[in-house]
Amino acid sequence: MTLIDSHAHIYSEKFQQDRDEAVARALEAGVEKFYMPNIDHTSIDVMLETEEKHPAQCIAMMGLHPTSVNKDFEQELYLVEEWLGKRKFAAVGECGIDLYWDKTFLPQQQEALKVQIELAKKHQLPIILHTRDSFDETYEIITAAQDGSLKGIFHCFSGTVGQAAKVKELGFLMGIGGVATFKNGGLDMVLPHVNLEDLVLETDCPYLAPVPHRGKRNEPVYLPLVAQRVGELMQKPVEEVAAATTRNALNLFKL
Repeated sequence: MTLIDSHAHIYSEKFQQDRDEAVARALEAGVEKFYMPNIDHTSIDVMLETEEKHPAQCIAMMGLHPTSVNKDFEQELYLVEEWLGKRKFAAVGECGIDLYWDKTFLPQQQEALKVQIELAKKHQLPIILHTRDSFDETYEIITAAQDGSLKGIFHCFSGTVGQAAKVKELGFLMGIGGVATFKNGGLDMVLPHVNLEDLVLETDCPYLAPVPHRGKRNEPVYLPLVAQRVGELMQKPVEEVAAATTRNALNLFKL
């Protein structure tokens, strides 16, 4: 059984002591690739070093995370643009809107997302969307920009059946992670009503560890627990979940 972790911060300082071991553990569990979303200028070097050390497994994306958007966000975006022009990345991201922590810079977050959408179009790359407490705001911007060329993932999807239908209509995928295993995560009401062709799996490590590891550091080796839970909720064999979500991820990132 092969799995793809479509969203892993394996370069995080939380893996400073055992990153190589974490990669090895995941490979042993059948998790063959981890797509790494960038945060901001502080994460680029360690992300690219991680990719260089594990080029077959750890694959970099380039973007500006909404929680790193502030009054000086243009400087960060210049750097993103510069890197996208220098070499190949798997996607633009992670980017989007986050209204959970702070709403102060919502206009700047909206502008930063629009700029990164244009970069995704220019470089013909998928886009990885962060939509914490901001599905409607992000969806509105993506809908306005969708000309048929935009593809990507609504990362850490935890919305409603209606929102899942909107994601599908846009031609995007939903990233499903540890929240699927949470008792009150809400995905038990959604996953029975969606298709495997619309999903990819993710850990978002080191965050959002699945049950029974909830509250601890997450890592890619736990992805099979997410696959298992998705299979239970969708009444599909875990092997079918693994095959479909792996295919979906590889097709998206090969754009």
